[in-house]
Amino acid sequence: MDYIKIIDAHAHLWLRQEAVVNGKEIYTMHDGRSMFMGEEVQMIPPFIIDGRNTAEVFLSNMNYARVSAAVITQEFIDGLQNDYLSEVAKRYPDRFFVFGMCEFRKPGFLSHAIELMDAGFKGIKIPAARLLLDEGRVRLDSDEMMALFHEMERRGVILGIELADGDVQVAEVETIVSECPNLVIVIGHFGMVTRPDWMSQILLARHKNVYVESGGITWLFNDEFYPFNGAVKAIKEAADAVGMEKLMWGSDYPRTITAITYKMSYDFITKSNGLTDNDKQLFLSDNAARVFGFRNLIELPYIKNMSE
Repeated sequence: MDYIKIIDAHAHLWLRQEAVVNGKEIYTMHDGRSMFMGEEVQMIPPFIIDGRNTAEVFLSNMNYARVSAAVITQEFIDGLQNDYLSEVAKRYPDRFFVFGMCEFRKPGFLSHAIELMDAGFKGIKIPAARLLLDEGRVRLDSDEMMALFHEMERRGVILGIELADGDVQVAEVETIVSECPNLVIVIGHFGMVTRPDWMSQILLARHKNVYVESGGITWLFNDEFYPFNGAVKAIKEAADAVGMEKLMWGSDYPRTITAITYKMSYDFITKSNGLTDNDKQLFLSDNAARVFGFRNLIELPYIKNMSE
């Protein structure tokens, strides 16, 4: 197939990982490792010894893998990265779209979200799966949330959201769609595809303003591993339900490349016989370019490996 200017619709950056989730600390250690809620894990590749998951390291990976642009999302497990991501967006406007994030686990986030939008953030991310707190669930259809979504809709700001497994929060998203029909919503992790009732999240993309990205799909199919035939089958099933024009590729960089290379996180798509060339063009590039407004995608040359 012809060369595709690929867009990664789900990746992460940080200078230092430092957070608390459910009362448990998450912080950078050494050799790419982090303390993650009481367990030492390989958070990023071991050659990133200082734990700095920077735009420049990612751009080196992107250039090698011929990925033209990327969407940088956020998650509570990394801590708020707004200051750094604002700098990244200004430094590399044609390579990155960045999401802002607030402390949505406590009331009072609306004013902070407005500050982020005033500062130029074109997307706000909510890790909604982590809002099912022991002390009480933070609902997506609460008054403060709905006020935020109406303001985002008015400004044309994109909502990025990752839901709890299955249909736990699907009805709340239906409420958002009903009240804010022009708010663009991008659902992450491909609806938690390997969990029961994952299609209930995918079916939200039947609404004209809702899309789904596949960040973390190689993690979710890790037991199967490369070439992730189950993931390809799931992408086809989702496309049959909502249309390939509603689906986007995402890597969940850098966590996923502790198991595979960055290029492997998408080339199982390009090498698949189960998807048409048009499917691949939409999934890997065109849909994300349209949704996130990428206009000047860089063309990257193929660089031969020393081992070839």
